This record gives sequence, C-alpha cells and structure tokens, in this order.
Amino acid sequence: MWDAPYDGVPGAVVVGDFALTGGEWFPPHRHSAHQLVWSRRGVGSVRVGDETWFLPRTLALWVPAGVVHATGAVDPSWNRSPYFLPERCPAAISAWAEPTVVAVTPLLAALIDHLADAALPTEQRIRAEAVVFDLLRPLSTVAIPLPMPRDARAGQVAAALIDDPADGRTLAQWGALTGASARTLRRVFLAETGLSFGRWRTHARLRAAMPVLAAGQPVAAAARRAGYGTASAFVAAFHRTVGAPPGTYFARDR
Repeated sequence: MWDAPYDGVPGAVVVGDFALTGGEWFPPHRHSAHQLVWSRRGVGSVRVGDETWFLPRTLALWVPAGVVHATGAVDPSWNRSPYFLPERCPAAISAWAEPTVVAVTPLLAALIDHLADAALPTEQRIRAEAVVFDLLRPLSTVAIPLPMPRDARAGQVAAALIDDPADGRTLAQWGALTGASARTLRRVFLAETGLSFGRWRTHARLRAAMPVLAAGQPVAAAARRAGYGTASAFVAAFHRTVGAPPGTYFARDR
C-alpha cells in the first residue's frame, strides 16, 4: 500500500504530482485514501482487474480507498492526483464503492492546482475543498473490459487479435487454425470472458484505437487501426460501448 503524506494536513485533500513516460506503468497498488487519477498533461490510463480506462485531461477516475489498481500513461504525462481522506469526505462521496469517471471542468482543474499549494492557508483550503466536492459529478462513460480466456485455443485467438485487431478472420477460420470448432470457440469465449466473441473483438478493437485518439489523430486513423471499414461504423461501436462518441470523450474542453 502506498499513501501520500497526510500528517499535519488541515483539510481532506492532499495533491500528489508525478510524471510518467509513454507506456510506463506503476505496478498494482492500493491506498488507504480515495484517489482521483488525473493527468494534468497528456493522457493517462488506469487498470482495475480486466477493465482499463483511458483519461484525457478532461476526465479523471475516482478510485475508492482499498481498490487495487495500476496507473499508466498513453503518452508522456504529468499526473496531478488529489487524494481524499475518507473520514473527512462527505458521506455521498465516500459512498462511491466502484471506480467512477468524473468530468474535469476548467474550474475543477484550477481548484486542484490551487490545492497543490502546500502553503495555502487553512481557511482557503477548506473553502476550495468544499467546491471540489460539489464538482465531483459521475459520468456515464464506462471502461472497456477485456478479460482473457483460459482455454489455450481461445487464448491463441485472443492474443492474435490483440496483436492485430484488424484481423477479420471468422470463428470458423480461427477454428481451423487452432483445432477447435467455431461452436466450441464461441462457447468458450462466452463462458470464460462473459463476452460473446463478437463483443470481445469489438472491445479489443476499441482498446487498440484509444491511444490513436488520445494522440489527437483523426477518427479515420483510429478506425483503420481498429479494423473498421468506415469511420462511421467505428464511431457507432465506440459510442455504443463507451457511452459517448470519440469526439466527446476526447474533447479538449468540456
């Protein structure tokens, strides 16, 4: 367990700063405090179990105290993460038991920067924290789970699709390669991942497209990376799975 230095903190929030290079990850860990994972610059990512969130600077992820998670970066990032002492948080906030995406408005970003000042007088800190709590509003966007099947044959298919999400082979073609029938592969994917094969492949494709979108490249480029024939088909799949179209999810300002 890793924790920020809370000794002597007059309020509920401690802000931690750390930099990550592109592709770098902190190993799985947990905190005794709640964490709002936010990249002040760059695009961060958080992994909890089989779920991964990609976070441009307009989004952050609330990670409740005690939840094991890994934090990484899609590109070189500067993370400015507030840590919240559970016993000093409003009950409605501390009741968030699951990782929750929140919008980082310009006002919330400015307040986090304000609270990062260790010399901030206690009265000002308490007032700023109260506004921060008011601004923590859950969004309907979701993570993209990608659990791996345990079966060796299905695992071979899954690994190949992660390596090349644009691979359009059918289950029958994969079956001929792995020695399992299409029916067997279909059953194994659903039983061992909780996702149909089609939905699992969609998740793999969208996960591959996320770094492309995060880098600011056009939707058409992300669609090609993910193996979609048209940008509109990719946008529809993204919206249906994540809960928002790519242009909204990766908006520079909300």
